[in-house]
Amino acid sequence: MSGVPLAAASAEEFPFGMEMTLDALPQPGSKRVPDLDIGDNGETVLELWCKGGKGQFSVAGNTIVFIAGKIEDRNCPPARAQADDELIAALSAVTNWKRQGDLIIFVGPKTLRFRLNTN
Repeated sequence: MSGVPLAAASAEEFPFGMEMTLDALPQPGSKRVPDLDIGDNGETVLELWCKGGKGQFSVAGNTIVFIAGKIEDRNCPPARAQADDELIAALSAVTNWKRQGDLIIFVGPKTLRFRLNTN
């Protein structure tokens, strides 16, 4: 058995196989908040303010790359479509990540904060 406590080791690992929700308020007229469902190999299902689609996270230590895949428009109102496009662009520009408890922080030109869905 190693000398590293399991809790300390897991706190440093990227939360593959988990779902997380953007730490943000819903858009006016909606209850939705963007959410990422990240698979065990980084494959990701995105449910945004209106749009949805797929992407892929690649993680090495605290370095991270997100590549957006096919995103469905879903006849979004212009303001929500623009917010979705901006979020996809911000995710695509992240370079690093860190974890603080149930909070995952993506660092890039714009910092994005997501909360792990632990319930």
